[in-house]
Amino acid sequence: MARFKTLDMMGDVVGRRVLVRVDLNVPMEAGAVTDATRIVRVLPTIRELSAKGAKVVLLAHFDRPKGKVVPEMSLAPVAAETARLLGVPVGFAPDCIGDAAASAIAAMRPGDVIMLENTRFHAGEEKNDAAFTAALAANGDVFVNDAFSAAHRAHASTEGLAHHLPAFAGRTMQAELDALEKGLGSPVRPVVAIVGGAKVSTKIDLLVNLVGKVDALVIGGGMANTFLAAKGINVGKSLCEHDLAETARRIMTEAAGTGCAIVLPVDGVVAREFKAHAANETVPVGAIPADAMMLDVGPASVAAIQAWISKAATLVWNGPLGAFEIAPFDAATVAAASHAAAQTKAGRLVSVAGGGDTVAALNHAGVSADFTYISTAGGAFLEWMEGKPLPGVDALRA
Repeated sequence: MARFKTLDMMGDVVGRRVLVRVDLNVPMEAGAVTDATRIVRVLPTIRELSAKGAKVVLLAHFDRPKGKVVPEMSLAPVAAETARLLGVPVGFAPDCIGDAAASAIAAMRPGDVIMLENTRFHAGEEKNDAAFTAALAANGDVFVNDAFSAAHRAHASTEGLAHHLPAFAGRTMQAELDALEKGLGSPVRPVVAIVGGAKVSTKIDLLVNLVGKVDALVIGGGMANTFLAAKGINVGKSLCEHDLAETARRIMTEAAGTGCAIVLPVDGVVAREFKAHAANETVPVGAIPADAMMLDVGPASVAAIQAWISKAATLVWNGPLGAFEIAPFDAATVAAASHAAAQTKAGRLVSVAGGGDTVAALNHAGVSADFTYISTAGGAFLEWMEGKPLPGVDALRA
C-alpha cells in the first residue's frame, strides 16, 4: 500500500480551521445516542487537533435524508453527546455551508470544537458536486479524514475536499489503514481468512479476491452450505443458494490453482426449527437429515479451524460460523474466536476483524479487546477485503 499522509506531517495548525470528516452515524432512540462507539473512536483526533490550537470543525452525515432537510436527522443531539464524551463544549452550526457555518466558525478561538449540520441535507454531498465541495472547502484551511467507514464513498466530504485542501488521515483512519495493511496488504504468512454469514451472493467478490491472497480460506455460516451442496452433499433444509453451485465450484477451482486451502465444515449441529435451545444433534455433513437444517458447524470442524488458526501468523475474519445470535448455535463462533484471541494475546497472531455481524459475534464471545484490530466499518471493510479501491483513502496518498 502506498503511503498516506498523517497528522504527523501536518505542520503548525494554531488558529487554522481544520475540517475533520468523522463518521457519527450512530444509533439513536428518542433523540438520544444509544451506542457511542463511533464517537469514542474519533475523540483522540479531535483532542490532538484542539490541543495543537486548531479550530476543529467536524463534518459528518447522519442517516439518509436524500438531499433534504429532515429535522429528525439533525446532528444536534450527536453534538451534545460528543461534548459530553469530550469533556469540553462542542458548538453547533445549523448548516454545513453558507453564512450559518461561516459565522459560527468565524467566532471560534484556537482549540475550539464545532460540529456542522448533516452534510447529506444537501444533494451535492452524495453527488460529490463541485460547487458544494467548494462551499465546504471555504470553511477550512486543512482537511483531515478520520472516517474510514465512509471511505468507500466518493462524496464531497469524504473525497472531494481532499482535492481542495491539504489532506491528512486522522488517528482512527491511520490505525485502520495500518491494521488493514498488516491483514492483507503485506501480511506475515501464513494468512488464514474466516468468512461466514448467510449468503455467498453478497460475498462473491470477497471470496474471489481472498483465494488469490490467503493460504487458507475457512468458510462457515449459511455460505458453507452452498459450497457443500456444490460438492454434491445434501444439506437438507439448510439455508443454501443452490443457484450459485457453479460459482462455488469456480471459486474452489481458483483456490486449487493458487494453492489456497478451502476449509469447509466436516460436521454440523442440525435442528428442525430455528429457535433458541431447539432440539439438536451433531452429524457428519454427509448425514444431514432431509428435514433438518445446519445452524452451526460441529466440534470436529471447530478443531480443524482452531488448528488452522494455530498455524497462522495473520488472521482476517468477516462473518460468524453459525447462527450465533441464538444458543446453542453460537458455540463454534465463540470457540474459534476465543482461540484466535488467545493466540493474539500470546503474541503469535495478528488478528484483524470487521463487518457488523462480526463485531457483534466477537463482542458476544467476549474477546473483542484481545484481537489486534476490529474495524467498525461495515461496507468499507468489506470493499477493502474485496480488493476494491476506496476513494476516501486514495485521496490521502502521500
